[in-house]
Amino acid sequence: MSDDPRKTGRQDRAQVNVHEAYEVAYIVKKLGVTSEQVREAARQVGKSRRKVEEYLLQHK
Repeated sequence: MSDDPRKTGRQDRAQVNVHEAYEVAYIVKKLGVTSEQVREAARQVGKSRRKVEEYLLQHK
């Protein structure tokens, strides 16, 4: 992933970096979950944004 959040590409949008607050905050706001739930989902299913969001929707 890029060090500069303004430089995003296809790979950046497809994955969640739980070490970047703005990426976690986006999912928190989008799905109405907590940041810890986002991090736990990433631990369970990996860093694929689609899989993380699916996991959170199923375990909400």
